[in-house]
Amino acid sequence: MKNKETWFPAKENGLGWGKPTTWQGWLVLSLYLFVLCLISILVDPKEALMAWAFWVVCDTFVLLLICYLKGEPPSWKWKPIEKEKRKWFK
Repeated sequence: MKNKETWFPAKENGLGWGKPTTWQGWLVLSLYLFVLCLISILVDPKEALMAWAFWVVCDTFVLLLICYLKGEPPSWKWKPIEKEKRKWFK
């Protein structure tokens, strides 16, 4: 079901979304990481842990919402992994 409008394809194994396939998806992911760093700079988790956790949860919720809206529908997929692909070092 991959088409031009899909920013985040469903994972081949497991539940959720994989790597972004478009520049818009990469932009959303990099903005998420940037905002996460900004939150950690502006709100010190050592002093205000609950405030920091609140903003991190809000940021993550926005990312998941965008993945849900612009990605493939997430569904559980389980495929056996071939023996050759299981090797850590080739």
